[in-house]
Amino acid sequence: MVQGLTGREGSFHGVRNRDYGTQVVAGVTPGKGGQEVEGIPIFDTVAEAVAEAGANTTMVFVPARFATDAVYEGIDAGVHTVICIAEGLPAHEMLRVYNYIRPKGVTMLGPNCPGALSPGKANVGIIPAEIFREGSVGLVSRSGTLTYQIGHELTQLGLGNSTIVGIGGDPVVGSSFIDVLTEFEADDETEIVVMVGEIGGAEEEKAAAFIQAEMSKPVVAYIAGFTAPPGKTMGHAGAIISGTSGTAQAKKEALEACGVRVGTTPTEVAQLAAEVAGVRN
Repeated sequence: MVQGLTGREGSFHGVRNRDYGTQVVAGVTPGKGGQEVEGIPIFDTVAEAVAEAGANTTMVFVPARFATDAVYEGIDAGVHTVICIAEGLPAHEMLRVYNYIRPKGVTMLGPNCPGALSPGKANVGIIPAEIFREGSVGLVSRSGTLTYQIGHELTQLGLGNSTIVGIGGDPVVGSSFIDVLTEFEADDETEIVVMVGEIGGAEEEKAAAFIQAEMSKPVVAYIAGFTAPPGKTMGHAGAIISGTSGTAQAKKEALEACGVRVGTTPTEVAQLAAEVAGVRN
């Protein structure tokens, strides 16, 4: 379902997702129940969409000030997967959401994320599916636009993707690199993983230790922000560096120390993935 399907962005991307082959069974906009958007029925509440249309995943396309309430409504109605496209959610609100969803086993991507795409199968979010092709490279990223660029680079090299996951660039997000890497490690359709990080925080360093200890599949990485000075935010709320902590160089060194090859440009990381694929094949 799409919470906010009757809005301009929600309808544009919701219909695109449906036309790609995703089972978009409902939209939710309070007060507009009984209407429809290009054949997709609208309900007043998420509970109605779950009960009457069988929705088990929600894409949150409502304004930031209503987004956390929308997420809670989805979870309380029994939705198992939440894709929050909305950006600008206060970090303290996301902390509460995070602690609410974890014990319930709910998977959440975002906020401030492009969603997830399995080429040829389904697209939930704003990822331009036409630039990707089916394959065996899993891609997880904090940055939406870099996800598209590296996916396009992989396609140009003859590689395809099993699934592309945008986790979001805010300080507090529903799923970490480790959460998604765990899924890729268990996924039979994924043979190689490309991880796209950026300056700020310590998620990439944590992922490096996890990769070394837990993953059997090869991982290559790219870190955005090699030229960013301390204090630069890079457009993402979570991409703030202080001194040497959180810099691209520090993250690159941590990953390489754990056996992850790191490209310094999107083109180079795609070439590294192709090189690894060639070795494996």
